[in-house]
Amino acid sequence: MRNLWSKLEKVRTIIQKICVLLELIAALLVLVAIVLSIISLISDVGVFQRLMTDMSEFKHYLEQIFMLVIGMEFLGMLCRPSSENVIEVLIFLVARHMIVGDTTPYQDFVSVISVALLCVLRRYLRDAADKKRENKNVQSKEEQNEGRS
Repeated sequence: MRNLWSKLEKVRTIIQKICVLLELIAALLVLVAIVLSIISLISDVGVFQRLMTDMSEFKHYLEQIFMLVIGMEFLGMLCRPSSENVIEVLIFLVARHMIVGDTTPYQDFVSVISVALLCVLRRYLRDAADKKRENKNVQSKEEQNEGRS
């Protein structure tokens, strides 16, 4: 039975390593797409002239910038997966929808409430993580003091 269990653990370890590798490949592809998008935005010098004369062009440009920011946040989420990073991506998605999209006042209200709730949730998760870290530090100090006695 132990032999079967150790084989299953080895298979699980291999699968976890493959998943990490696939996440890194996905992150690399997102990074390449972000770099190419930034280059295409910078290389289009005529867009700045059009921005001064056409407000709809500004909305399109702002949408592209938001997509880059969301892509960068998504890249961070792939590289450092955590609930806080996921919440940040969701906040940017809701903000992009509210700012760039054509929304009704009711949709704007729901978006504002959503962002507020996500911020409260992020704060709660951060406080919980800080308390957990603080408890670990206190326990390790107590263990060190007991070892000295």
